[in-house]
Amino acid sequence: MPWLILAWASLFLGMLGAFFPVLPTVPFLLVAAWAASRGSPRLHRWLYRHRTFGPTLKAWHDHKAVPRYAKRLTPLLLLGSLAIMFLVGANLWVVGTCAVIFVGVTAYLWSRPDA
Repeated sequence: MPWLILAWASLFLGMLGAFFPVLPTVPFLLVAAWAASRGSPRLHRWLYRHRTFGPTLKAWHDHKAVPRYAKRLTPLLLLGSLAIMFLVGANLWVVGTCAVIFVGVTAYLWSRPDA
């Protein structure tokens, strides 16, 4: 039951991420697929057969590949997040730490093959 709850919660957050750029969609979908494989074979099959989610999940599962559009969009969204943090007056240490993490995330994504 905990795996099923984690899978549905992650799927919900992933779907929210499709509409709110602050939430990352794909990591939540990956967690949902992983948890569903342990808690609900039916949900797991549905995710992998889904016309929108399926290709991304299969590409990651089979080749650890990331779609090119995600590689291009991610740095822009991360820069936007940094700009918002800066404009709302977040502590500069927080902004700087996030910037370092964001550079690492972007570098990791670009090191993956294209899906």
